[in-house]
Amino acid sequence: MSFGHDEGMADNRDTLPPGDSLALTARLISLLPRLALAISRAGHRQLREVTGLDYSLIDYQGVLAAGGRFALAWWLAPFRAVEAQAELVARSLSLIEHRPDHGPEALRPGVDKRFLDGAWSEDPVLAATKEFYLLYAEWLMAQIHNCAALNDHDKQKLAFYTRQFLSALAPTNLALINPKVRAGALETNGESLVNGLENMIHDLEHGSGLLTITQNDPRAFQVGRNLATTAGKVVYRNELMELIQYAPRTDMVFKTPLLFVPPWINKYYILDLQPDNSFFRWLIDQGHTVFVISWVNPSEHHANKGFEHYLREGPLEAIDVVQRITGEDEINLGGFCIGGILAICALGYLSAGASVPIRSATCLATMIDLSAVGDAAVFIDETQLANIERHAGRTGFLEGYHMKDMFSLMRENDLIWSYVISNYLLGRPPPAFDILHWNADSTRLPARMLTDFLRGIYMKNSLIKPGYLDLAGRHIDLREISTPCYFFSTIDDHIAPWKATYPATQMLPGPIQFVLGGSGHIAGVVNPPSKKKYGYRTADRYPNCPDEWLKHAERHEGSWWPHYATWLACYSGELVGARQPGNNEFPPLADAPGKYVLEK
Repeated sequence: MSFGHDEGMADNRDTLPPGDSLALTARLISLLPRLALAISRAGHRQLREVTGLDYSLIDYQGVLAAGGRFALAWWLAPFRAVEAQAELVARSLSLIEHRPDHGPEALRPGVDKRFLDGAWSEDPVLAATKEFYLLYAEWLMAQIHNCAALNDHDKQKLAFYTRQFLSALAPTNLALINPKVRAGALETNGESLVNGLENMIHDLEHGSGLLTITQNDPRAFQVGRNLATTAGKVVYRNELMELIQYAPRTDMVFKTPLLFVPPWINKYYILDLQPDNSFFRWLIDQGHTVFVISWVNPSEHHANKGFEHYLREGPLEAIDVVQRITGEDEINLGGFCIGGILAICALGYLSAGASVPIRSATCLATMIDLSAVGDAAVFIDETQLANIERHAGRTGFLEGYHMKDMFSLMRENDLIWSYVISNYLLGRPPPAFDILHWNADSTRLPARMLTDFLRGIYMKNSLIKPGYLDLAGRHIDLREISTPCYFFSTIDDHIAPWKATYPATQMLPGPIQFVLGGSGHIAGVVNPPSKKKYGYRTADRYPNCPDEWLKHAERHEGSWWPHYATWLACYSGELVGARQPGNNEFPPLADAPGKYVLEK
């Protein structure tokens, strides 16, 4: 299974007049052999994953085992089972009797975006279909959450995959029921459905047995052409990273340079997409000298590169190079997502030594407490970790599409089923969307890094245990970090839940600024002031409970970027003459974005 790829959609459709029945029939007949072959290949691969012959992100055996325990609990508690079914019947009757105060609308928070089309409320049949679907889905999920026979992890796992199953069965995904699909098919005399079938076959054929749902038009963007175009130079390179220094855009710059550490599970240019939404370009316009690490896309040759290698050859080497290029003893350090964890580890490593050449640290969507990571916990337990290690031990790495699939499953209706409807049922071409292009541009993960991080940091939650984590001969203790830190999180983040980032306010003894933005993991961070979207919250005190902080936090309109720029300026020193990339010791090696970011 895979959701998204970087191949262009095939465009070999006949140029006969739209809606021509004979032409459509001929196209449909020509597609059937390709469809049969593609389904056969996909079925073969899926069977190998289900039976464990090939590695699968989905823990089929674990889900089946949890489902078996759930079913057994029902058999062993017949009175509770009858009571639950009686509740379902009563709620169903309340819908039939048109009593919405007792129906699912009274219990369901928010608005379900799948049913925003007015027909789902105005058409009696569609409205009933929607309400019964939502009622049964909510009832089944409640039974799982209330099952005492399951431990918390198995309960979360079974609920997660039951949600995937229910999302797949949504009436919006059925061509004969979805009003937009029916209308499109009627308007085009069925051409939209044939176009959709061709889109699906294309994705199956290009996925090598995986259904790689095309989420964006890959021909619309190219790194270095209209993505990652901020001018700069690669000023240093080693086996794991290229260090990019951006060219100044102002005559004067702040004295203290800024180094950013992006996630190694993605490519760095999420913070340098297009000129109007590039976070780095905006910071350069504010007068900052910006450096960023661009990680290599690892191959089997990097299989033995572990977390300590990423620490030493990543931020620690980069800090030294930035100091030697700029001549500054201190720099500002930043990190995004899991790159923020690495930045914090670098700061902890330096704090355990004789000197800390970091004036301030910035962590964007960075978790400190890994005990509450949300749905990401579904994919990691001892059994699944052993499977990952066996697979990565054979290949030397974990393929990038597995991480992409995980993030898609965590928001399945937005990142999977909405594209199934658009691409396959409505027959539309995928849109041009820079963030989704970046999302499809995935990277591999080295075998040893996976084990080091998942076992040594995630499973043991070692970041929050003082002195427990040993890196390069030093014990990491967050209580030793006195550096001022700026933490930015987003309220709807499904990858780094903000309540897993908030504990930094309690653990780090230095000055802390915690800011909570709107939207999610990417859109909330990549939020330029010109968009005037989402807003953010700040507060002047940090109680132990994040919900208590949220109650008294003050809301501000617009982007968080100007707030951050004001904070960062306090730690950036006086203005000096602008610096050009590199120096005699580190002459530029290539133009930005460099070569590592282009590796597939």
